[in-house]
Amino acid sequence: MTNAIHTLRRGAAALLAVCALSGPAQSAETIAAVAANFTEAAKEIGAAFTQATGHQVTYSFGPTGQLYAQITQDAPFEVFLAADQARPERAEAEGYAVPGSRFTYAVGQLVLWSADTDLIDGTDAALRGDDFTHLAIANPQTAPYGAAAVEVMTALGVYDDLAPKIVQGKSISQTYQFTATGNADLGFVALSQVAADAGGSRWVIPQDLYAPIRQDAVLLQKGAGNEAAAAFVEFLNGPEARAIIAGYGYGTGE
Repeated sequence: MTNAIHTLRRGAAALLAVCALSGPAQSAETIAAVAANFTEAAKEIGAAFTQATGHQVTYSFGPTGQLYAQITQDAPFEVFLAADQARPERAEAEGYAVPGSRFTYAVGQLVLWSADTDLIDGTDAALRGDDFTHLAIANPQTAPYGAAAVEVMTALGVYDDLAPKIVQGKSISQTYQFTATGNADLGFVALSQVAADAGGSRWVIPQDLYAPIRQDAVLLQKGAGNEAAAAFVEFLNGPEARAIIAGYGYGTGE
């Protein structure tokens, strides 16, 4: 009788072990470096990702150039969502990213925006007038939206005249803050930052005035063995995330 009980207990323990191994996978976590312009969209995507998969994603936001420098200095990022294509391409070429994992997750749009409802009339006229003191742009050396702003002003032939009025934000987020608080009268910001804001005045820049801001994502080598990192990249390239991205005023690269 005692031997039979021991046998049953061993069998139950073995069955529990098999069930544990065959049960649903535990949730995991990943860390993503994300371009500042994509902050609000990324937060919404992160919540949807967790609801869909059970995994968690933690973000580090900043200018693309700065984030890439951190990647090369052994930052713990596992996924990289850039504001351009150049840095993810470099990440692949220089061995920081998983080859073949790169794709365009968003196409950004630039807008000239002011908190003043009367300053911008839907054209470039404000840039040619004398009704403002400071114009905010993101640092063109590290932020692709800043580089695009310089392209626009150069194409319009107004850059030299406007240069003394330019104030630079470290990122497109800081550039928006300068403009929203009135520290700059107007600024070149991402359409995604003001898409849901009916206030102020704006001119959505024609896309023939600057190179397309194609924003690429890539799985970094640090995330190659992380289930959550791979799942996040897959989710970002899926229909639910693309619908969120489009809702923030981006193209989706399709």
